Amino acid sequence: MRSCKILVVEDFDRFRQSVVLSLRQRAEFQLIYEASDGLEAVQRAEELKPDLILLDIGLPRLNGIEAGRRIRKVSPNSKILFVSQESSADVVQEALHLGAQGYLLKADAAGELLPAVDAVLQGRQYLSRRLRPHVTSETHDEYPAASPRSEEHPPLLPQKGNIVGVHKVAFHPDDASLVDDFTRFIEVAVKMENPVIVIATKSHRANLRQRLQARGRDMATAIREGRYISLDADDMLSEVMVNDWPDSTRFLKVASDLIMEAAKAAKGKHFRVAACGECSPSLIAQGKPEAAIELEHLWDKIARSHYIDILCGYLLRDFQTKESSPIFERICVAHSAAYTL
Repeated sequence: MRSCKILVVEDFDRFRQSVVLSLRQRAEFQLIYEASDGLEAVQRAEELKPDLILLDIGLPRLNGIEAGRRIRKVSPNSKILFVSQESSADVVQEALHLGAQGYLLKADAAGELLPAVDAVLQGRQYLSRRLRPHVTSETHDEYPAASPRSEEHPPLLPQKGNIVGVHKVAFHPDDASLVDDFTRFIEVAVKMENPVIVIATKSHRANLRQRLQARGRDMATAIREGRYISLDADDMLSEVMVNDWPDSTRFLKVASDLIMEAAKAAKGKHFRVAACGECSPSLIAQGKPEAAIELEHLWDKIARSHYIDILCGYLLRDFQTKESSPIFERICVAHSAAYTL
């Protein structure tokens, strides 16, 4: 079998290496090259003319959509498979419209990466199974019918065109970086007319509100209308922790009720709830890493059963010791995507 030349473009090192290792399970996937930003992806595509490019969307220097457009010009014979955490139907449609042959959610990569690669290399379109009921395609017959939706965690929000939730984690060098990242995350949701939930420390909540107001956001009205819900992380923990451990029943009820309350204020046609927070990071800072990881798993259950985008923010200073390295890795694994600023 002919060996394929593959370029993997992903800025999060651990995820990129995981993809490379998965590909190398196959004898024909040994010529693998890597890039970590959009401009580098375009340059390497022009140089290498790879058979297949696995392309993330949230890339530094040049986003994946624009990188894909440029790659189509400099290496028109290269097939493009987007591998991204972005689950918006509009983003997926834009990726396919520019000429990509496939779109795979990072949360599905463990089980669908190799089938997706095979399909695209064979000239067939591939979409993550969970995307198929929500994305219009001109080539529906080119991928297998969607499997029945799992009822293990039935969705609690109305189906409005988007699909499963996203559970991301970011690691920051300082408090200012964390607040900046949360601000950007919130502003994207606000522009989409999506409701926002913030669960953070007192100082970070105050800084966020100040930043958003400085950028012209009417925070008083947003709070009054229920489009911006701000809660103290310690108060949230006091509601869901029992004997220093997250109680799953309490947590799932509190979180679900909170999301349903926020959803009532949604104005967008295809709304999702956006939530950013520091509950688990607060537990890490308190020296309770196992409880923090358990709480992340519970948030992941919420992300899998609600139309919600979750961003968790950690400070790198809490992972400076040798003993904290396995904790760092387990926290990354508990999320659908991770990045460091």
